[in-house]
Amino acid sequence: MSAVKPLEAVARDRAGKGAARAVRRQGQVPAVIYGGGQAPQSIAIDLVRTRTLIYAGGFKTTVFEINADGKKTRAIPRDFQLDPVSGVPLHVDFLRVVAGQTVTVAVPLHFVHEEAAPGIKKAGGTLNIVHHTLELDVAPDQIPDAIEVDLTGREVGDVIHVSDIKIPAGTYTGDAGEPVANIVPPTVLGADIEAEEAALAESQSAGAADEKGEADAGESKDEEKSDKE
Repeated sequence: MSAVKPLEAVARDRAGKGAARAVRRQGQVPAVIYGGGQAPQSIAIDLVRTRTLIYAGGFKTTVFEINADGKKTRAIPRDFQLDPVSGVPLHVDFLRVVAGQTVTVAVPLHFVHEEAAPGIKKAGGTLNIVHHTLELDVAPDQIPDAIEVDLTGREVGDVIHVSDIKIPAGTYTGDAGEPVANIVPPTVLGADIEAEEAALAESQSAGAADEKGEADAGESKDEEKSDKE
């Protein structure tokens, strides 16, 4: 389970675009803590710290103890905005963690024991991943860091469904019959690659032929012009 992480913040008494821009100019990220039957609280958090947490992974499955001017609040990130060009964090939304409540989070899937899957190790098959995360309805203090998917004994053609996975905590919010991965034979991907390479070669050949034809036509016109002169 993810440990609760401390996060220092500064309380903000102003909201709105102008106030948010002022916060960003100071090297901070505007954020808000909402939910739990309380009024939203505007805060500012350090830009470098926020960027590190987001890009380290697992940000939206981590419970933080936010210390804003001495007032501590446990909350979990629900959403964040990044600059589309620079990738710099622009805003973060936190949801208060209240005793007895559950939250819906997307937990990453980790596929393990690939070396023990005959379909991959011996037959040369490829693991085709359909879903990289599963959405769970889970208590905030029981959010798994990841969900392991055991590939031991898997053969070519095997399909792994949600129902085949042991979920450590919480409840899957979707259909238990949903496939998350399958093992495809090596010829499937190989044939696709060969077809793409053949199509590319044909296209390049056709382009070269067109260029040669245009060049020959140009030379013929030049020769005709020279003869007339």
